Amino acid sequence: MALNPSELAAATQAIRGHQRILVVPHANVDPDGLSSALACFELFTGLGKEVTVICPDTLPESLAFLPGFDKLEREIAEANNFIITVNLQEGVEIDKLRYTVEEQKVNIIVVPKRGKIRPSQISFGEGERKYDLVVVVDSADLALLGSLYSDHVDLFSEIPVLNVDHHISNTRFGQLQLIDATAASATEVLYGWFTHVTEWKSRITPDMATLLLTGLITDTRSFQNPNTTPRSLEIAAELLEKGARQQEIIQHIYKTKPLSTLKIWGRALNRIQVDRKAGIVWSSVSKEDLQEMDATSKETHGILDELISTLPEADVHVLFTEVEEGGLKASMRSSAAIDASRLAQETYGGGGHPRAAGFRVRSFDNFQLQVLDCVQKLKTGMEQQRKEVDLVTTEGTPQAVVQKPESPPPSAAASVDRQKAEAMQAVPVQEIDVVETMRSGEQASGQVDVVRGLAK
Repeated sequence: MALNPSELAAATQAIRGHQRILVVPHANVDPDGLSSALACFELFTGLGKEVTVICPDTLPESLAFLPGFDKLEREIAEANNFIITVNLQEGVEIDKLRYTVEEQKVNIIVVPKRGKIRPSQISFGEGERKYDLVVVVDSADLALLGSLYSDHVDLFSEIPVLNVDHHISNTRFGQLQLIDATAASATEVLYGWFTHVTEWKSRITPDMATLLLTGLITDTRSFQNPNTTPRSLEIAAELLEKGARQQEIIQHIYKTKPLSTLKIWGRALNRIQVDRKAGIVWSSVSKEDLQEMDATSKETHGILDELISTLPEADVHVLFTEVEEGGLKASMRSSAAIDASRLAQETYGGGGHPRAAGFRVRSFDNFQLQVLDCVQKLKTGMEQQRKEVDLVTTEGTPQAVVQKPESPPPSAAASVDRQKAEAMQAVPVQEIDVVETMRSGEQASGQVDVVRGLAK
């Protein structure tokens, strides 16, 4: 699905017609979201716009190499000015102006030098807003902005919002949309937009090309994920020609990890559980684990793609991480046999892509019991998808299920209400402790073949 020409024109006109632009990625920002936001900053400031980029949570130090990282801000600055206007009639001059504060009242005293001021000459108003356009990047729903949205709902309802994304689960919020579900990353969508406008195409600097390539590399996992298309590879080549610093990206994203990150990865590996019958592999990282390893929840990024999803004989791989602000986030990868986006949507109102998706559980009493509850619901959802495939296969048209359009995801509020209404159950599952399996199979050399150990 290519970008719609009329939507491209509307988005371009929105940038040209506004001056004070706020750019926001989702909370718990990833490299694609942050790179997209900073690429917008680079282009829009080059066009003479006043641009503010807000990172909704703690700045990820691992991405400090990104051009423009030092320009990131943490809070939305809304104008709180209340303006009292005195409409002076002809011949009226002001001599003095003062105010007093008493008994929770503000008295503004205007002393005319000549003439008289009457109450009918007084009017009131609010100051000019700091922003006149909001650009939201790499977010399927406004609720994914977290407190940045919930604390400033009025801002997002009163100012035009441009929604730039590549997730199939996007709710199409905002007055303007640039959504391409076939794009591998939000930066790929931006590249298509930037190069569509002739006078913008020449403004893609090596710094901007590096930002756009960062999102493309990370969201395709170095072009290993199924979302990689021929167009993705073409764009990567074009960005390299424009000066994108590929080795700088690789060095900082894949070859630089602090000790705390390696420790928490080790803990996650030690917790791997496998249910071969259901075809699911999962692990979990609790707040206590993070505190013990002096790590943050963001440091679990990469565990799923680089370690857990490499285990064979499973259709779904999941990492559950208890996050500092409360609740848990679940990141999920799947084989072609399971639609991960649909699974995340139908179980916990999440979403993403068919092969990579995620969801959140906002509250629970016990993290480990909640993980088991999540696993059980995912297994039920997986079983339902398989039954649908078997049913259609019996009718001789298996493609129908694969091509079945997805229903739009429920709202974040509905998801939370449903989660609160469901009673948490710790349902026994058939589990295999991978670490114990490996220990039992250790050779005298002290080495073990993980794949062989799992296959026993």
